Amino acid sequence: MSRYLEIYWLMIRNSLIREMNFKANFLLWIIVEFLWFVGQMVFLEVIYAQVNNVAGWSKWECVLLIGTHQITSQIFQAFFYVNLAELPELVRTGRLDLMLLLPVDAQFAVSTRKFGMDNIINVLVGVGVVVFCLAKLHVVPTALQIALYIVAIGFGVAIHYAVLFGLATAAFWIVRAQGLIYGYFNVFNIARIPESVFPYSLFKIIFTYFLPVIVVANVPAITLARSFQQPWTGLAQLAFGAVFIVAITRGFWRFALRRYSSASS
Repeated sequence: MSRYLEIYWLMIRNSLIREMNFKANFLLWIIVEFLWFVGQMVFLEVIYAQVNNVAGWSKWECVLLIGTHQITSQIFQAFFYVNLAELPELVRTGRLDLMLLLPVDAQFAVSTRKFGMDNIINVLVGVGVVVFCLAKLHVVPTALQIALYIVAIGFGVAIHYAVLFGLATAAFWIVRAQGLIYGYFNVFNIARIPESVFPYSLFKIIFTYFLPVIVVANVPAITLARSFQQPWTGLAQLAFGAVFIVAITRGFWRFALRRYSSASS
């Protein structure tokens, strides 16, 4: 484990050096992500100018939910998204061969090559929004709530990683798998919508139990903002979903590698 941590630190350091060589690009992406976040806030302001609550969620609870989604999605993008989005191109061009020759686990190598510092800046924006919402709601979370909130976000990041990794692995059979990846990138924005908005239907069953995208931000937000509501069921569901999907996609990856004959040969 210490060896992998040392390698990962080197990858992060190289990513930071690369990002600092293109400072304008670094600042531009921070601005783009921030403006997208502001756009969500404006949309929410328009809705709550007409109603007092949405499916039992007050304005500041919804803002807290969006802030939680911001934290989860930006952590995921910082550590994994760019790497997974490039996996289909590695397979298509044969550059994956170089990853397979490295004296480390191949999944680790393809998942951790790059790191986005600009996303970490936007994580801090999300944290600031969550803290501001808690003040507006007059909620002072306990240490246990904060700990469970952090754990829930970790499970949420793991779910996003595992699902997108599974979709990227389809590149071993599909020439252009980027469409699947970009499609999921849009789907996981469902996480910023209150769970109670969705009627009980096949859609909700799929995205709550099989691909638990809906609960990724809802569970940590409820854990932090609603002390009167027991979070254990949601946390257990989130934990089970993370472990199950990670195990499935790991098996799928190993299955794909056994049938990989190298695009460069």
